[in-house]
Amino acid sequence: MLRSQRFRPIQYEFPFFCLLRLTIFTLLLPLAVGAQSHAAGAGGESHEGEAPFIKTSRVTITNPAEFQKAGVLQLEYGYDAYYRARNFRMEQASPLTLRFAATDRLLLALDFVTFISERHHEHDPRETSVGDTRLGFQVVALKETPERPALSFAYYVKLPTGSEEKELSTGRVDHRFVVLTGKKFGETSVDFNAALLRVGRSHESGWTNGGQAALAISRSVGKGFGVVGELAGQTRKDVQPSGLYALGLVNYHVNHRLSLDAGMRFGLNPEAPPVGIVFGMTVGLFDFYKKH
Repeated sequence: MLRSQRFRPIQYEFPFFCLLRLTIFTLLLPLAVGAQSHAAGAGGESHEGEAPFIKTSRVTITNPAEFQKAGVLQLEYGYDAYYRARNFRMEQASPLTLRFAATDRLLLALDFVTFISERHHEHDPRETSVGDTRLGFQVVALKETPERPALSFAYYVKLPTGSEEKELSTGRVDHRFVVLTGKKFGETSVDFNAALLRVGRSHESGWTNGGQAALAISRSVGKGFGVVGELAGQTRKDVQPSGLYALGLVNYHVNHRLSLDAGMRFGLNPEAPPVGIVFGMTVGLFDFYKKH
């Protein structure tokens, strides 16, 4: 079937998803402002040796081996866009992630792509839908000490809630098994992840295997600002298309409950999209274990 035959419904569908994305940002803005006001009255940063109130995993493929304070429900929301890849002309997405630290060693995560839009070729209409959903957990095996890095293990499953008909989802369940390690050296943090990707085949039963590795270096530069650099690659599509990437990112910690970020991702081989832009925020919503 020609894509032109699907053009009319997309004309009506795309404004709805633009409105949905704007609505989510509008709803999250009061939460972020409220978090800032609460933090101003609650005190300053975490004490030495205590887990931070939030610890963002947004944007970078690398996740930290340790996470936020136990009991804190953390929300991450943003916008990611990629351009001029081999398989598409443009792809935009707005992922929303909830991360809950059930204990200081167990993290539960839910990631839902609230909006995804893709144009396959220059003159094609946009294909727009909600995206896939990912559920997972992370277990800290070893906490960081002055003598050793932290070590964690994580598992994520992708549920195909996106549109297979519009080629915005494979329609198959994927699995991701991750080993995470990280160490802090003064104001500089180094994190490394290695993952096995079990990707469902698109047009037949079974899975195909792939690999993923990512190294991120982040540093606080003062007055709430930080910088992040990352080198990452994967042989199968996961959250990002397959390929080799470099990321440069600036984040700003408004307070211990709210962080903003913006940056660019560059493809380093022909399979990866040449350029992408990212921005978003991380908000610590609630501390369920706080003693009143």
